[in-house]
Amino acid sequence: MEAVLSFISNHWTILIAILFFGVIIMVHELGHFTFAKLFKVKVNEFSMGMGPKLFGKKKGETLYAVRLLPIGGYVSMEGEDEDSDDERAFNNKPCWQRIVIVVAGALVNIFLGLILVTITLCISDGPAGTNQIHSFVVDDKTAVAEYHGLKSEDKIIKIDDKFVLYYTDVPYLLSRTDGKADFVVERDGERLELADVEVNQYQVRILGVDKTAGTVFKDTFKQSASICRMVWLSLFDTITGKYSVKDVSGPVGVVDFVSDAAQESVKTADYTGLLTMMALITINIGLFNLLPVPALDGGRLLFLFIELIRRKPVKQKYEALVHGIGMAILLLFMVAITFKDIYTLIVN
Repeated sequence: MEAVLSFISNHWTILIAILFFGVIIMVHELGHFTFAKLFKVKVNEFSMGMGPKLFGKKKGETLYAVRLLPIGGYVSMEGEDEDSDDERAFNNKPCWQRIVIVVAGALVNIFLGLILVTITLCISDGPAGTNQIHSFVVDDKTAVAEYHGLKSEDKIIKIDDKFVLYYTDVPYLLSRTDGKADFVVERDGERLELADVEVNQYQVRILGVDKTAGTVFKDTFKQSASICRMVWLSLFDTITGKYSVKDVSGPVGVVDFVSDAAQESVKTADYTGLLTMMALITINIGLFNLLPVPALDGGRLLFLFIELIRRKPVKQKYEALVHGIGMAILLLFMVAITFKDIYTLIVN
């Protein structure tokens, strides 16, 4: 018992990170499970984790299990991957109900992100951010009050044709440039287009205003929308080669990041950074699952949309084959990323 307490004392941040990762997975699977039950689909198993079963309990028709590898989870429904004559089978439900069940996991993840963002905004001590420039960080090459066409009190509308949804978009969008960006700003009630402005993410200071219930409500949706776009843009940047695979992290890397953030939060007594990271992760997982990739929810959605267009489903054996191949590729990718994360931890 003393050894267990000693381990917990020395590694509690890692345990918190693993617990949070488990909560994200559980929330995702609960989304599928809840709507499957609402539509009276027969659920054979609700599982946390993958691989060999550690323990489980059957309640009614459903086995609730915990499995060895904490890298995912699943809800196994009758008729999900095979043809079934059971009237309560997934494959025998109307197409719109199956779409709702498949989408529910990702939507619940995004909803959890909204909750975390709201909590972050409520507990943060700083003012509410705006899209208006307060001032500039002055260096030897720039004027005190002006940065190549930008001016204090300008309201930034767009950067490189992308709307500024939340004040954190300004440094993020500027970080994607090569030191020059096109701006659309509002100045003295007029919209101006400024081309090839030389400025980076460290040089612009944004105006803050007093935080109210109204700003918290609006900023919850603004920041969540900003995070969603950040996820898609980061994915696009990875696919197009702006970032390499070495910049991608799997469960081990994510747990390490969350653990470091938890330690920093305890030191500073400021939990906003940790909660923001958690919101980013859960929204990331929700959106990633909607990608039209075999074995992911988005892959199943693609087949359901094909069914809507054809007005008849793709044969179950073909869909199962595609998802099986997709799952094998995803697992191989996950193993490779996990080994990369472990190697990085050892080297560093």
